[in-house]
Amino acid sequence: MTNFVIDPRLEAESEYVCDLELCRIFLKKDSEVPWIILVPRKESCVEITDLVDHERAKLMDEIHKSSLVLKKLFNFHKLNIATLGNIVSQLHVHVIGRSHADRAWPNPIWGTSAKGDWRSSDIYAQYDNLRILFRS
Repeated sequence: MTNFVIDPRLEAESEYVCDLELCRIFLKKDSEVPWIILVPRKESCVEITDLVDHERAKLMDEIHKSSLVLKKLFNFHKLNIATLGNIVSQLHVHVIGRSHADRAWPNPIWGTSAKGDWRSSDIYAQYDNLRILFRS
């Protein structure tokens, strides 16, 4: 993990939260939808199949932990978990809390933009709590 570099597009669209054993955790800069991005800290990792057995198991554990953290802090109806990588090929996993009232429901959230100011959102206000829950 020493040569790990985060794709600049992921860094630009998100706020660093913390590092877990395998993944670097980010909160997407979206004022309307609770959205965590997990990036395995492994050089040249593009697909889940690039991880060895114990890393794939750890990734699932960290996705599970991320899901529980979101559920503790936010009210939503459905949890979306996805790896697309069509624009950013570096392996990353989206964990998104979807609500019947969100801007894209029931359609995919991809390609839509938040209307509110990220820094003044309820989601951003929970940033410190996210860090605390991930470290517990």
